[in-house]
This record gives sequence, C-alpha cells and structure tokens, in this order.
Amino acid sequence: MTAAERIWTAGLVIIGDEILSGRTHDKNIAQIATWLQVQGIRLSEVRVVPDIEERIVEAVNALRAANDYLFTTGGIGPTHDDITVDAIARALNVPVVIHPEARAMLERYYASKGTELTDARLRMARVPQGAELIPNRMSGAPGIRIGNLFLMAGVPHITAGMLDSLTGTLEGGAPLLTETVGCWVAESEVADLLREVEQAHDNAQIGSYPFFREGRTGANFVIRSTDADTLKSCVDSLCDGLATAGHDFTPGGI
Repeated sequence: MTAAERIWTAGLVIIGDEILSGRTHDKNIAQIATWLQVQGIRLSEVRVVPDIEERIVEAVNALRAANDYLFTTGGIGPTHDDITVDAIARALNVPVVIHPEARAMLERYYASKGTELTDARLRMARVPQGAELIPNRMSGAPGIRIGNLFLMAGVPHITAGMLDSLTGTLEGGAPLLTETVGCWVAESEVADLLREVEQAHDNAQIGSYPFFREGRTGANFVIRSTDADTLKSCVDSLCDGLATAGHDFTPGGI
C-alpha cells in the first residue's frame, strides 16, 4: 500500500464546559474535518469533555493511540480554568515549561497594544516540554504542536488561522473527493439501489441525508472517494439507477 492509498486518520478532543452546557455552539468540528480532508486525513472520532484534567487526559490518550494525529480545541487561554496544557503534559508525562519564543511573541503583541505582559497572559506561553509553536496572527497567543498532537484555540476564527499555518505540513493520503446528487424520493425507496451502487465501487462511499421541504420528502446522496475516476463512475451509476427507476435527480444536490 502506498502513502496515497493508506487512510490517515485524526481524532479531535473538544474541551470546555461552555460547549457541554450549550452556551457556546461548536464550529470547530466542521472546519477541522473539512481542512483535514484537503490534507488527505479523515476525522475518525470526536469527544467533547469538560474542564476536568482527568477527563482530558483520558480522552487524549485514547484518541492519540487510535489515530495518526490528534487535535484539541479550547482551554489554552490565560485564565485558571484553561488547563489543557497541564492535562496534555500529564498525558505525555512531561513537565510544563515557558516557551521562550512564545514569551517573546506575547511580549511583542502586547507591546504593540500598549499593554503589559501580565502573569495571567504569560500563561499562554506555557507548553509541554519539547513542544513547537503554531503561529497565531489573530491574538498573539500561539497554538502548540508536540509530535502528532496539536493544541488549538477554542475560538473558531483563531483555529482557522492556525490550521492555515499547518496547511501542507502534515503527511496524509489522497484528499477525499465528494459529489452530491439530490432527489425528491424517500431514501427507503432507493436503499437497495444505494447499496448495490456502493458495493460495485470498492473505493467509494455513499451517504444518504433525508430532508422534508415544501411538503415533500427528499434526500441528498453524498458520494465520496479518493479516486476521481471511481467517484465519477459511482455518480454515473447512481444517476442511471435513479433515472431507470423513474426518479428525477439534481446533480449538486437539492
């Protein structure tokens, strides 16, 4: 199996009581999953855990053992309940240290704002020993990389900037390609067709996403493959099958 054929996976740990309480709606899962697909990596599992060190350690150790990469979001800020760095250090059995480059970055950032680097703000320079930094153009506080583990911000637009800094730096396989076909039909009516088409295309998957609009039932079928020819063949077979069964379909989805 070549590197392009291998399926690379990543886990994600979302950290924060505010997510579990519903006060904050998570947007990082979708943007990280989308970014990973472009890198040729599939998001295989997500866990949402509270601001409790033991729970973070447990989730981190489980997901990093099961995947090629692990991402965390949240809990790397300046307040007392930002405990991600401590939890990751404990999971890796390494001490927490002040990263000199992170300290310098924070000093420059707050100097440009005309404010000082307080002890609370200096917390954002703490990293597990041996870590590298992920640049953050938004707030000066960097993300953290230690091996194949990435500690990202909880704020989605800051996470987006960190992901941009990582683009092209991770080893992965072929990007996952997708096409969508929409149809005004109950998915139960075409379940056999979906199964037959998928089974005829080894390197393709078909997801069915039903909806109810305008008093009508329909579904969007999302076809995924890492191979462009396989994807096209699968889409063509599905469309032919829908047409033969007398169902109108819409390329690109409804």
